[in-house]
Amino acid sequence: MSLVQQKPLENGSNDLKWLEIVTRNVKSLRYGVVEIIIHDSRVIQIEKTERVRLDKTEHRLETTAP
Repeated sequence: MSLVQQKPLENGSNDLKWLEIVTRNVKSLRYGVVEIIIHDSRVIQIEKTERVRLDKTEHRLETTAP
């Protein structure tokens, strides 16, 4: 899991910075979640969780003996 923290937005100076961070994180994921944490109507934290999916054939257990 990777975590990106951002200071609360002040005076509207970084209003679009959080959107850029979210966009970059979404584009970098194949499977996963990007979560935006809001406090007092401000983006204060962005979390990215990436999942790795394995091919179904890699999961199979060989139960037959040669």
